[in-house]
Amino acid sequence: MSTTRTYSPADRLVIQLDQALRTLFGQPRTTGRPHPAEGIPEAEMSEAERRHAAGLMRVDHAGEVCAQALYQGQALTARLDNVRESMQRAAEEENDHLEWCEGRLQELDSRTSLLNPVWYLGSLVIGALAGAAGDKWSLGFVAETEKQVVRHLEDHLRRLPPQDQRSKMILEQMKVDEERHATHALAGGGVKLPAPIRLAMRITSRVMTRTAYWI
Repeated sequence: MSTTRTYSPADRLVIQLDQALRTLFGQPRTTGRPHPAEGIPEAEMSEAERRHAAGLMRVDHAGEVCAQALYQGQALTARLDNVRESMQRAAEEENDHLEWCEGRLQELDSRTSLLNPVWYLGSLVIGALAGAAGDKWSLGFVAETEKQVVRHLEDHLRRLPPQDQRSKMILEQMKVDEERHATHALAGGGVKLPAPIRLAMRITSRVMTRTAYWI
């Protein structure tokens, strides 16, 4: 006898609402993995270096808020159960990233982006539309998003103050996870998105990253 519970659309909506509130205002559910920077001492940094590191980590945290919303929007409209479950598993790992980035911001005496609810709502709509377009396009959207996130993390790793090893270890683990999510999305049937959509995604990401660094 199967013990797998079948959720109605209303059940899934309530679950996604709970996840949204946890993402923006509460404690998201994480996988419980060890912290990437565990055991690494805090480095001495000038005030300018500390502000710069905090700005980069604030952008990374905002990006994870967007990722949560994208996955949640896609899970709402995904047609196949295995695709929906894949989105939910990836979202749990993105919650790890949220927790790590927020904790690092606290260590740097800084805060998350004040515009996180805006980033979340916009990304949720985009994710739902991608899911509604069909699972192959939804998975393709995940793959392209994660590829762009990897490039963005590589840029931040180059721009971090070299002595800030705690932030570096967090971003390195995030990069590994994002690369794996992209690979799984393509292996699951994702297709390459048209060039105009990829360009629009890059432009939107650029606006978010430049704004979240300061606000």
